[in-house]
Amino acid sequence: MDKGGIRYVVAVGSGKGGVGKSSVTALLAAELARRGKRVGILDADITGPSIPKVLGLTGPLVDRGEGIEPAGTTSGISVVSSQFMVEDEQTPVIWRGPLVTRLITQFFGSVHWGDLDYLLIDMPPGTSDVPLTVFQTIPIDGMVFVLTPQDLAALIVKKAMNMARDLHVPLLGVVENMSWIVCPHCHERIDLFGPSRVDKVAKEYGIPVLGSLPVLPPVSELSDAGRLEEVAAPEVQSLADSFSKAVEDATKNRVTML
Repeated sequence: MDKGGIRYVVAVGSGKGGVGKSSVTALLAAELARRGKRVGILDADITGPSIPKVLGLTGPLVDRGEGIEPAGTTSGISVVSSQFMVEDEQTPVIWRGPLVTRLITQFFGSVHWGDLDYLLIDMPPGTSDVPLTVFQTIPIDGMVFVLTPQDLAALIVKKAMNMARDLHVPLLGVVENMSWIVCPHCHERIDLFGPSRVDKVAKEYGIPVLGSLPVLPPVSELSDAGRLEEVAAPEVQSLADSFSKAVEDATKNRVTML
């Protein structure tokens, strides 16, 4: 499929659930939008969508003749998600693999994304049908990987990284989420989930560490309220800087190789 008016298509994944991958995707999208970039999110986590909730969006989506129109947030982020196709947020999507993978291709090819600087694809856990469909049918420019400071998270994210590498998807870098928390009383930094492992993983794969995000109490509160776009933290700003550079560098390297 052709990218149309989309400049960069980047997948964000982890291989496992519970590491805050969708939050990182939404925070990154919000920071890029804050800088005047045109941003979209394709929520590829079909059976466990959370992007609409954290960004305060509801469906249904409509087709005005040029393709399905994505939902839009207050800062202009365009979003498509399976959540917009069910009656309410508690209704499960109970579909077999072929239907799920078909929806992914429709989300990319049948949606009127318009001109975007970045389309972020929020990937589901695992290394099965959906990631394979994304890698083989959508022209992605690279993938960012999210993990937490736990051996299990590092182990699973390596599976996702190996899958991407085997399918010739550029590995753009890693992000460590929930790296630490600051005590609100003594202001001491606490490694809530143990020592960081992100440098070791990045070195093993020869890719950069794009950022480390602490546990930010406002993230949980504002996510529940559908207002995650309001979170503005120095660590997220730094992540956006590193992310933008990694995407541009990867694209330049690919053009050079061609």
